[in-house]
Amino acid sequence: MTSLPLAGRLLVCAVIGVGAGLLATALALRSGQPLDFLWSAPGYLVGAAVAGTVVLVQQFSSQSLIPLGIVPLYLTYRGYRSYMGRIEDEQVQVKEIADLNFATIEALALAIDAKDQTSQAHIRRVQLYATALARKLGMSANHIQGVKTAALLHDIGKLAVPEHILSKPGPLTSEEFHKIRAHPKIGADIISAVPFPYPVAPLILSHHERWDGQGYPSGLKGEEIPLGARILTVVDCFDALTSERPYHRAMPYDAALALLRQESGKALDPSVVDAFLALLPGVYDEAARLDQFIKQPMVSAETLLMRLAPEPAKKNVFDDIALAHREIYALYEIAQAMGTSLGLADTMALISAKLMNLVPFSCSALFLYDEDTDSLRCHYAAGVDAELIQQIAVRSGDGLTGWVARNRRAIVNARPSADLEASGLGSVSMTLQSALVCPLLSKDKFIGALAVYHLDAAFYRDDHRRLLDRVSEQAATVIRNSIEFERTRQDSLTDSLTGLPNTRNLFVHLTRELARAERLKGEVSLMVMDLDRFKEINDTHGHHVGDRALREIARVLRNAIRPYDMCVRYAGDEFIVVLSGCGAAEAEHKRQELQEAIANVLFEARPGRRVPLGISVGAAVFPQDGESYESLLAAADSRMYQDKASRKRQGLRPVMRDSEPAPRPASAELTDKELNRAGK
Repeated sequence: MTSLPLAGRLLVCAVIGVGAGLLATALALRSGQPLDFLWSAPGYLVGAAVAGTVVLVQQFSSQSLIPLGIVPLYLTYRGYRSYMGRIEDEQVQVKEIADLNFATIEALALAIDAKDQTSQAHIRRVQLYATALARKLGMSANHIQGVKTAALLHDIGKLAVPEHILSKPGPLTSEEFHKIRAHPKIGADIISAVPFPYPVAPLILSHHERWDGQGYPSGLKGEEIPLGARILTVVDCFDALTSERPYHRAMPYDAALALLRQESGKALDPSVVDAFLALLPGVYDEAARLDQFIKQPMVSAETLLMRLAPEPAKKNVFDDIALAHREIYALYEIAQAMGTSLGLADTMALISAKLMNLVPFSCSALFLYDEDTDSLRCHYAAGVDAELIQQIAVRSGDGLTGWVARNRRAIVNARPSADLEASGLGSVSMTLQSALVCPLLSKDKFIGALAVYHLDAAFYRDDHRRLLDRVSEQAATVIRNSIEFERTRQDSLTDSLTGLPNTRNLFVHLTRELARAERLKGEVSLMVMDLDRFKEINDTHGHHVGDRALREIARVLRNAIRPYDMCVRYAGDEFIVVLSGCGAAEAEHKRQELQEAIANVLFEARPGRRVPLGISVGAAVFPQDGESYESLLAAADSRMYQDKASRKRQGLRPVMRDSEPAPRPASAELTDKELNRAGK
């Protein structure tokens, strides 16, 4: 009988060891927890209870109890299945909660990415690079998840940075840069309130630290910086270099790699850079595919949604956020042109480029309104059928552009050919099929119309009209400024009375022509002209008649020279003509031709009172008579006064005070002005 208690004890040990061991091993393998985890305790309790029962039965029975060993094994198996079922259910719940949490984090991060229109898909690419790099560097699964999460949230602190700073094209001021530098600390403060099971906030805080200790916000150096943060620094730097930003253009792939190598050991951890360069060829193409859709021109919300999903009702909220901020940014860039001295063509090129990000078009055009004629004329067109559209000139109320001018509101999906018909070009065919035209109103004054055209019929929607209206509000002021700028520039180079170039324009033109003639061993002729007896016209008939005479002289001279020659009103009743590639013989022939053209002008001071006009001309030729502006002008001026004196000796036709000529004596004296200039 003494052997039975020993057998019972052995049986108890066997049951406890086998049952608990099987259960602990199975659960440990399934869950990844150690063998001595707390859930193994129930196996011990069940095994001990069964073994105790067997011992009690053994004390009152002499039969062999070996078959009873099957019972605890079966009970252990059932306990294992029950526990495994509950563990699996709990693991599914935990995974679902973890996925939900990460999806929430990703949604927040994508909203931030969409908010910053200058770095679309940036965080997606950074996450892809950082996760692959963390695996390559052998980080644990827990830390890899931390890097993956931090990559999504590394710029969350930019929520506290004003949008105009994030999107500023030019250099930042010290105050603006101070706000930018604060975003890692702000981001870490935000994330520190979230109890992640892996490090995230320290990585966000340190992702702008430098290997050499010159970074921010804490000035950490070398391995003081968390490895995950060093990973983010490298991949964030590379993606920033290869992406378009307001303050720099995207750098070529090879140039970006060269810069990473250059910064290795300075701003960047050398070992992390080496690992990144090794894995980059395998992930770069995948990263580039992430923003293929983002780089498509942004259009209306409806069009965007049609691209995103087969179901019209499906909506991508992140792209709506991006659309809204691209709209704001495009308007901001157009507003940047205000106050700058841009010409009309430059301004329209800028507006068209920014407008393409909001409203797609095959051609864009600008029509300006002329109050004097109550009409609109195309002053700029670019794209399909641009040369045809540039010929459009319509009266207010005619065609679609005239309709917009008359009604002061936009017209959507109009027929572009209506403007051609209103301009008398109805026989010409055009490929554009739909038009969207918006009025340009500056301070409630109509100045013109902004039009976009598309090759597809009925392409534009009301959302396009809304966007173009908003652009037109900004563009009207910019275009008005450009018109004023061009008018000011034209006034600075043009004589307001005659419309001829002025002396400033003459100096620029003559300097260029003399340099070209010297380079090509050519000739340039300069003629100085002075009207004869012009003072008597002013004294007898009034200065308003003298002004008309000057305008008529200017018209005759301009029409008598070649398109590439220049006629300038020099001062008062003096004119200068520059003849390119013209020698002495040709200049003499042109001098006589111009004098004859002026003598043949039938100018009436008032109806029935004709006044004869005459002009004295002197010419000088480069390089024979001088090689500079001053020497040529002096030579031509001297010869002009010689010609004037000669003409007076021969007898000039006098100013007519009535219908018949009254001859002037040949001995008439020169005026004081003429005597002084002639040096007599």
